[in-house]
Amino acid sequence: MVDTLLRLQEEWGMPPISAEVADVLRKVPRHVFVPEVSLEDAYATDYAPPVQRTGDGLITSSMSAVRVQAMMLDQAGLGPGMRVLEIGSGGYNAALISELVGVGGEVTTIDIDPEVSDRARRYLDEAGYKDVRVVTGDAEYGVEAFAPYDRIIVTVRAWDLPPAWTAQLTDHGRLVTPMRLRGVSRTVGFDRVGDHLASRPDHHLTVFVPMQGAGAHEERGIAVQGDDIALYGAEEPVDVAALRNSLHGPRKEFWPGIEFTYPDRLHLWTAAHADRYAMLHVAGDVLEHGPSGPLARQPVPVVLADDGSVAVRTKRSLGDGRFEIGVFAYGPRGQDAAQNYIDVLRAWDRHDGSMARIEVWPSGTPDADLPTNRVRVLDKPHTRTVLAWP
Repeated sequence: MVDTLLRLQEEWGMPPISAEVADVLRKVPRHVFVPEVSLEDAYATDYAPPVQRTGDGLITSSMSAVRVQAMMLDQAGLGPGMRVLEIGSGGYNAALISELVGVGGEVTTIDIDPEVSDRARRYLDEAGYKDVRVVTGDAEYGVEAFAPYDRIIVTVRAWDLPPAWTAQLTDHGRLVTPMRLRGVSRTVGFDRVGDHLASRPDHHLTVFVPMQGAGAHEERGIAVQGDDIALYGAEEPVDVAALRNSLHGPRKEFWPGIEFTYPDRLHLWTAAHADRYAMLHVAGDVLEHGPSGPLARQPVPVVLADDGSVAVRTKRSLGDGRFEIGVFAYGPRGQDAAQNYIDVLRAWDRHDGSMARIEVWPSGTPDADLPTNRVRVLDKPHTRTVLAWP
């Protein structure tokens, strides 16, 4: 598993996992924590074995793919003697953390589902990690009894960051969490800076199951075409019938001569810089046989315009593994949406490709106290999240 992971990271041009994380991945028996799957699946680098499902089959808890776990452990920068809180239990990741912090460290893992936490306790004991604390409770409030923590690692997707997580960090603590930023998912390593959090330059595109409990947030989509096409994150009323008609009508293609680079970073750039923005989700069979021909792979950021018009990002091969970004325009004002989208893409092309700086401030923080180079501020009940670029 570890050798495969290292080889794939080299092939993909990604930074290799640290020697410390590679060592503990080789040591902790992953299959003990998912006995219901085959050894092949347990040790696959990009498979997230389901742990808990609802009655209708929806996955509510899973063991993260080892590639993602390794990345997050390196983001956390764990060391001997640290006190760590893990939010979202499976057992295996807590065992990895326990190995990294050593006998002088402390590991607490919490899950809202008693079946999941009981399972984690059982398999941690079986694997020899009896010192890991397992707590059943709502992680919206952290685990104050064992705070402060040098590190908090969140293994569920957070729509908002509750105040308890920052409050329970040490003054120089670090929080690693998946979060939702205008429809874009990123796993971000934050350092605590006084009363707010500032991102480190190594956040990544990932997918996690959403939080349950007080921090749960249901993202309601707008059904455009049954279960085939849906729009998420639109911040203005949408004329669904007009949008559906636009997608079934003629389209115009625009190819501004921009090469497709850093696609995951471009998602967040678009989300921050486009005003009339949403995410388009398209069923697999509609991708190649859409109402007006092939659509971009889902989900994809789109730019909206009046009269149900929309611009959708796409790409085409240039050969040698290179791609050009294009924009498909639908509807009577589709060209306006496409021009707005192209302006965003050209600004990206002029940019150096560096990561966004993400800062999370308490709700109620005055605009005057936020960074002056901000591109967009996302206001949520607990926080004001600032997106900026160098």
